[in-house]
Amino acid sequence: MPFILETVVATRNPDGSHHVAPYGLIRDDAGWILAPFRPSPAIDNLHRHPFAVASGPTDMRVVAGHVTGRRDWPLVPADRVEGVRLADCFGHIELAVVDFTDDATRPRFRCRVVHEAAHRPFSGFNRAQAAVLEAAILSTRLGMLPRDKVETEMAYLEIAVSKTAGPAEREAWDWIRQKIEGHFAAPLAATDASTH
Repeated sequence: MPFILETVVATRNPDGSHHVAPYGLIRDDAGWILAPFRPSPAIDNLHRHPFAVASGPTDMRVVAGHVTGRRDWPLVPADRVEGVRLADCFGHIELAVVDFTDDATRPRFRCRVVHEAAHRPFSGFNRAQAAVLEAAILSTRLGMLPRDKVETEMAYLEIAVSKTAGPAEREAWDWIRQKIEGHFAAPLAATDASTH
């Protein structure tokens, strides 16, 4: 299994603004592979402007927000490439595309690291933060998974949220839950996390 680093990636739009979205970067020797699912503005952006900036978010609401339509998070210019990073992040990696492999579902952009920087110490995520991250990823696969699989995963992840979430994680969790319930047009099954 490859090592995948969950980040928030910015690519440059034709008008100079930026498409910002969560992506898992796949480790590739000394660099990284960015493999967006089609359709994604990032694909066209990387062909036109072959640079990306990946940020490690400090707040899981940024990830949950991006997958639920809440995209207005502060950005600042990158250090070396023409791009942006999250203003509040543990660190960021600036990438340059060096190779492209086309695919009908998920093309792959192999990138070298131009620059990377740490902005604050990272002591790890608690269980609720990790659960929100997993739920956010799950919420992007709703068209691929049956409802019972989604409900089972959410019920398990909710155990960690109920036990270790702070206000930010609870808010992020609620956004994701609302998205999933909207997709299925019905509430998710209730769970009794206190028994786990």
